[in-house]
Amino acid sequence: MIGLRRSMAPVGLAAVAGAAAAWALEWRRRQDRSGGGVMSTSRRRRNTELARLGASVGTTYASVRARQLFAAAPRRAALDDELQLRTAEQVAERLGNMKGALMKLGQMASYVDDGLPEPVRLALARLQADAPPMSAELAAQVVEEELGRPPEDVFLEWDAHPIAAASIGQVHRAVVVDPDTGQERAVAVKVQYPGVGEAIASDLANTDLLGTILRQGFGGLDPTELIDEIKQRLTEELDYRREADNQSRFAARYREHPFIDVPEVLPALSTSRVLTTELATGARWQELLTWDQRERDLAGECLFRFVFRSLYGMHAFNGDPHPGNYLFHGDGKVTFLDFGLVRYFSNTEMSTFVAMVKAAAYDQDPGAFRTAVEAGGLLLPGAPVSTDDVWEYFSQFYATVAEDCTTTWTKEYASAIVRHTFDRSSPIAQYATVPRAFVFIQRINLGLYALLGDLGAQGNYRRMAEEVWPFTDGPPSTPMATAEAPWLATR
Repeated sequence: MIGLRRSMAPVGLAAVAGAAAAWALEWRRRQDRSGGGVMSTSRRRRNTELARLGASVGTTYASVRARQLFAAAPRRAALDDELQLRTAEQVAERLGNMKGALMKLGQMASYVDDGLPEPVRLALARLQADAPPMSAELAAQVVEEELGRPPEDVFLEWDAHPIAAASIGQVHRAVVVDPDTGQERAVAVKVQYPGVGEAIASDLANTDLLGTILRQGFGGLDPTELIDEIKQRLTEELDYRREADNQSRFAARYREHPFIDVPEVLPALSTSRVLTTELATGARWQELLTWDQRERDLAGECLFRFVFRSLYGMHAFNGDPHPGNYLFHGDGKVTFLDFGLVRYFSNTEMSTFVAMVKAAAYDQDPGAFRTAVEAGGLLLPGAPVSTDDVWEYFSQFYATVAEDCTTTWTKEYASAIVRHTFDRSSPIAQYATVPRAFVFIQRINLGLYALLGDLGAQGNYRRMAEEVWPFTDGPPSTPMATAEAPWLATR
């Protein structure tokens, strides 16, 4: 069983989400609560509406707290639950309607930090797969603007009701005639919300305030590179042509893989605001959680192999690992969706990652690990902290692959990793920062670990890691690895 020190400060993503929410309240809120209008891009208007949200949440809080003063203990507990649920519902509604960056924060907070009150987690969890959609008329308007004709003319069949709605776009089912085979083919058409690009550009103009908040909490953090990286990645995500290229690369890489599936892109029906791919079906995350432990273990193994095969084999990481981006088919097969937020790493950056994992997990050499951490820019060179403290602080991220044994991932471990990431009580926090290369790769620790913990996934992850590390050549350690071996031989 994987565990961490319980003395870690309970900061967690909940605290960071709170700081970011305070930041967000300064500058934006989605205008149309019905989800049917054009997205508001006026900063003043969005500020005003976010202020209204803050006032609404504050009024609820004050009202419930006043009633608690005169209530018996059981009633106080019930009122506290009422406060959490009502506040969470309000925030989830606003996050879903705002669509953009803050919705992503809500999605992430809902599954990575067990420290959130359960009603808040449940309400925010609605953002993992679906959000309030835009109207059928607006979706059709975007398709016509991008593809030159109304969707009913472009596609053999067009479902005006979206099958999914996410942070910057929603997905419609359609049918096309395959030009190669002449056969009908079901497709998924992702349509970007009108105005979301302008809205996010307005939002990102204010991210320096978030950097100020983070700098106050972490004395050694230079938020400049962190903020620049966030701006660049979120701006890239708005261009569906880039996403089409990302997805095509991953689809080509994993074509004919026995358990990793990436839908093919239809380039002729894809533009900067419309992305058309093969339609994939399968079980969603919440259904997977009802399957038996064997199936959950296989799904967890597939997620792990996909992340690290992509990182070491493609020098790429799909930086948005949340439950709404997967479809499950049984026996470990997973369809991977949404490639808008992909980070490609240089050879130099990969050398840093490899040096760190080799020193931390394989050699377990504190001195070499400190050298790698300093060379990677995560720690101020010569910082007045002991190498043992550096080892204790950073090496915990590698605990699951450090020993040749069966690991059981837990929610407690995943939540502790989040808290550890944002632990301001450690002396290391005063001398550590987050270079650009590490901003989104941290989602492995914050996202993948949370998913595996939610599954209660079991397996010998050290041996799985030795199969994908570039400095080892471990033999297949599981039936899935054996099934993967012929595919690997063709790479």
